[in-house]
Amino acid sequence: MKLNIIIGILCFTMAQTMTWFQLNGQFLWNWFKDHPFLLALLGVPISYLYMWATKFTVDGFNGTMWPARFMGFGIGILIYGLLVGIFFNEVFQVKTLISIILAVSILAIQIYWK
Repeated sequence: MKLNIIIGILCFTMAQTMTWFQLNGQFLWNWFKDHPFLLALLGVPISYLYMWATKFTVDGFNGTMWPARFMGFGIGILIYGLLVGIFFNEVFQVKTLISIILAVSILAIQIYWK
């Protein structure tokens, strides 16, 4: 796996994690609920992470755009599922589990299918 793809995956993971807390922290902590403007300001560094993730992933896939989009989507599904399970104790129903398996499949196809 190329270094650019690894860097892209790390940037997508950080951005998706920060986005999850930015959007869902209001259901966990009053501070998040009471300070929406400050949380909206986090959109600037989060946007930079998404831009870097896309740049590195596109570079890692030799300039093709679709793999970067699929990587961002798949990582987002995994992060969302993980954090909802940890913070909200939501169990995976069959359709959610199948969707997560499909997201992992999308990531595997993009990374390993030459």
